[in-house]
Amino acid sequence: MSKPRHSSTTAPQDPPPGYAIDPTAPPILRYQASLPSLPVPTLQSTCAKYLETVQPLLTPSEYNNTQSSVSQFLASSQAAELQRRLQERAATPGVQNWLSDWWNEAAYMGYRDPVVVFVSYFFVHVDDRMRRDPAKRAASLIKAMLPFRDLTESGKLEPEKVRGAPLCMESYKWLFHASRYPAKPSDTAAKFDPPTNNHIVVIRKNRFFVVPLAHPNGEELSYSELEAQFNHIISVAGPTPFSFPIGALTSDSRDLWTDARSALIAASPKNAELLQKIESAMIVVALDDSKPVTRDDISWATWVGNGRNRWYDKHQLIVYENGRSGFLGEHSCMDGTPTLRMNEFVLASIASNKVPLTPSSVPIDITSLPPVSELQFTLNDTTKSLIRASEKRFDDLVGAHDLHVLHYEGFGKNLLKKHKFSPDAGAQLIQQLAFHKMFGRPGVTYESAQTRKFKLGRTEVIRSASKESKTWAEAMLSTSPSSPSSSSPRELKALFGKAVARHMQYSAWAADGQGVDRHLFGLKKLVREDEEVPAIYKDLAFGRSSHWELSTSQLSSRFFDGWGYGEVVPDGYGLSYSIGDNYIRWTITSLKRDTKVLKHYLAEAASEVKAMLEAAEKAEVKAVEKEDAKL
Repeated sequence: MSKPRHSSTTAPQDPPPGYAIDPTAPPILRYQASLPSLPVPTLQSTCAKYLETVQPLLTPSEYNNTQSSVSQFLASSQAAELQRRLQERAATPGVQNWLSDWWNEAAYMGYRDPVVVFVSYFFVHVDDRMRRDPAKRAASLIKAMLPFRDLTESGKLEPEKVRGAPLCMESYKWLFHASRYPAKPSDTAAKFDPPTNNHIVVIRKNRFFVVPLAHPNGEELSYSELEAQFNHIISVAGPTPFSFPIGALTSDSRDLWTDARSALIAASPKNAELLQKIESAMIVVALDDSKPVTRDDISWATWVGNGRNRWYDKHQLIVYENGRSGFLGEHSCMDGTPTLRMNEFVLASIASNKVPLTPSSVPIDITSLPPVSELQFTLNDTTKSLIRASEKRFDDLVGAHDLHVLHYEGFGKNLLKKHKFSPDAGAQLIQQLAFHKMFGRPGVTYESAQTRKFKLGRTEVIRSASKESKTWAEAMLSTSPSSPSSSSPRELKALFGKAVARHMQYSAWAADGQGVDRHLFGLKKLVREDEEVPAIYKDLAFGRSSHWELSTSQLSSRFFDGWGYGEVVPDGYGLSYSIGDNYIRWTITSLKRDTKVLKHYLAEAASEVKAMLEAAEKAEVKAVEKEDAKL
């Protein structure tokens, strides 16, 4: 979910070189028709990269076996045929992206585990010290969000670019008035018409309320009017939570939620209409009654909450009793960069006073506002029993997890750039060193790279564990003042530089659609039922090198005080991070696999990297002074 950045201060060309403007498309999609299609890498390139990335994870004998299986695969007629099929699929008229349908199905819609913990991701907003009241905070967020909705839905939003290259903007249509639906064997999604569904849904004490966003004459509700509506909901909901929280059903496995949704509709035809009110809303706002203060507590509350006062099938804002807030993203139809842009727009608008948030000079008469309506579902014994079962499974699932935040202020972007190193690569190497400290070996690591420069592009894997990172980490661990064989700080920095360079090269490959994982995924998808699966997929290296012990992603914003998601394998860790000018902040999640210990080693590794760079700098200065003295 790395944030796209502009790299040039010169005036951009429009259209950029190699692109054309579609005069029939709205501004948001004006480059869409000329975006390139996702390429199909060559077999030779993918196999060479694959061998390089698995080597640090294998013993010499295991690596020899893998080399043999890869060589056999490359030389086989089957590999050539699978590549031909993939190229044919990519060239088929009407297919914009050979991967997108497959990947959306495998990673999202066909995925049957609960979305909470396993799929959803969260952002923690920076504190708004001007609005410590939940109604004021919620009103400000919605009021600032409405202009972004208008830009998006009208198509007037400017397309994003990275280094001058436009990005695919198709997924923005799923940002507002959209919902994921549970279905067997694969979920679906629906988009609703904004003008006819101009409302939000607010959850308070497990009860659902519909709040219109405009008066009958079309005039948008003011900040004070929205505040009055939120206060009204808080008052009506009272102090006691509703005992049968419908939202808990959305926290369950997708198959169980599918069945429960059918049972809910069977209990009363009216329930289908109420569900659609939720699903068609611009966004859901969860007004929680908790007051999280620490980074750990607010991250946990935003990530999972209590499983009741939520609707996990939609994007939702979460506002706490003390005015703190965050965002929980529904991941199936879009990745984190569009929701990042939306949240930054909202928070920047508030911070820079670009949205009208002046309180009304007179008290708001609630009866003069469009009425808030409560969605009161009809429940029978079956649906009540299903809700109880979902609550129990949520509590068991979440109770098996933990989350810890490390906000390391020793250094950040400035120090790494001072030493001419990529901040992201530096953070990845710190993670490798920490994993070495904890487990004595490289961590099999997934870093997300966006591929939105291609039509319908989403992500590719940056395989962060490398021969170079392993060599550097082992040198760091074997270095001791009392050891005559220790590497000097300058030698360690040189090894660090080689590992950084390798990481940057693979990052560039991934962003260009030239990574290993999506290509191998595509080839395997084209093995027919009556054909043998190639040996490369049965080899130990394939399973080991794609068992993502560290699921990592960088997303940095001055408007966020944290972000994160869950682990992707039972014995792994979710490791999201942000890099500020003078800090690196990690959010670490796992199935209680000594998460605090990994947090400790991350801090220790970061301190050692900082000390290494500073010691190398001093040694370099001394070396220069020594040379100057000879002259």
